Amino acid sequence: MKKYEYPSYHIADIGDYLKVFACTAVMSQPIMSMIVNLHQSTQTQFGFGILYNLVKYTAPAFIFGILYTTIRINDLNGNFSCQKHMHDNWSNLFIPTIWWTLIYLLGMPWLQQINKFHNLASFCWQFINGNAAPHLWYNTMMLQFIILMPIFWAISRYVSNSPKRGITVALLTTILYLGWLFFYDNYVFHGIHQTDWYLLDRVFIYAIFGVLAWQFRSYVNQWITKFWWIIALLFIACFIWTNYELSQFGYPVNFYNAPYYKPSMTFYSLAVIGLVAALALYQVRQQQIGNLKIFHFLATYAYRAYLSNVFWSQLIWRGLNMQYHAIFHPYLTLFDCWLFTWILSFSSAYLLHVWWTKTKKILLKVHPQTN
Repeated sequence: MKKYEYPSYHIADIGDYLKVFACTAVMSQPIMSMIVNLHQSTQTQFGFGILYNLVKYTAPAFIFGILYTTIRINDLNGNFSCQKHMHDNWSNLFIPTIWWTLIYLLGMPWLQQINKFHNLASFCWQFINGNAAPHLWYNTMMLQFIILMPIFWAISRYVSNSPKRGITVALLTTILYLGWLFFYDNYVFHGIHQTDWYLLDRVFIYAIFGVLAWQFRSYVNQWITKFWWIIALLFIACFIWTNYELSQFGYPVNFYNAPYYKPSMTFYSLAVIGLVAALALYQVRQQQIGNLKIFHFLATYAYRAYLSNVFWSQLIWRGLNMQYHAIFHPYLTLFDCWLFTWILSFSSAYLLHVWWTKTKKILLKVHPQTN
């Protein structure tokens, strides 16, 4: 298979588009939760339930995007260095995670989930399990895929140029995941282990699909480009399906009842991934260089912007008294908070990166490394 069919694909890939869409969408979820918790009318709750399901594809899309781009880059280089991979991600992902987790635990302790820390041991547990803030469970999940990347690289090598192996891995993954959905639905989601096995919500399959999508891109890209309308119909059908399921729980609307771990949301997430991929491929084919550069730039800072988004949304919510406005204008409040949060999150991610890069250069000049 050819490495690339269009030269402009070097600028941005499907993974970049997925990261930007996922990061943008996920920033709305904590804001929706704050607005709905203000005892909104039944009609408003219903509307926010629909909006919540609309953006409930973020974790699968982000995972798929990370694996797709990482495998692509290393595949083009012809090798995978675990040491280089961990070194790069330590500075790009782990260090920002450490700093932002400390900021949430020490500066905004009211955001903690499940339990609150009360001593050093519970502080450390909250620090590593993703419960320091509503969105940090994503970090626990994302970082596990970064750590396990050598395994996914091995899978990539195993299926390389072998459609038969690729189909086998895809079928096995699908069967195992359907079994996992059945297990989660019966034992965790409103099950007997709802409170003590909640950490199992960090398990996903989309990493494997990201690997396969790159390795068999000539088939996958052609199918997505040709049959995008089928994916769009699947998107509509699954979106109706997920909203029907949420409506069965009645009112007040509880976003916990819209988990990732059910067939409807799995197929919905895959449909969104397919549509975003179709958009990326279209802009690549049309040589829309400007859009490709914008998406690649935003994708570079998407993870760091995501880390800070709840910090900024909290400042906006409390500082501008958005609770008062949300009672009378819930949808306008959502849009305003979402927009301001997005701008501040990406701006701070970029500016902190520039500041830290310049600071390191100054420190190296003052204290040069010696052999």
